[in-house]
Amino acid sequence: MGSSAEALQSATKVYRHLLKAVKKHVGKEDHKSHFADFISQEFRKSRQQSDLSSIQQKIKLARDYTYLLNSVHHHKDLLFSYNIAVDRTEEMKKVLGKSAASVGLQLPEAYQP
Repeated sequence: MGSSAEALQSATKVYRHLLKAVKKHVGKEDHKSHFADFISQEFRKSRQQSDLSSIQQKIKLARDYTYLLNSVHHHKDLLFSYNIAVDRTEEMKKVLGKSAASVGLQLPEAYQP
């Protein structure tokens, strides 16, 4: 990452990946939009900096946070698939709903997700 053009290209790529991970794992709802807003604000602030090492540190931090979000989500999926003692009520409601829908039935309101 020698030139500022390479740094900008790298920052754009990391920014897209981070926003994608936040939208996928945190959510897009209005009450959760402050996560994406904060990320956008930080990247806009960094765009005005001229210190290349500071920019590289922030890009690394964003890349690490993206990796963390994706890894935590993947870990949770693995725990569910291995039936480790985690709260599975929501997952079971979805499975029951799909099963009922496949035979043309609806779940009672007590089991609605």
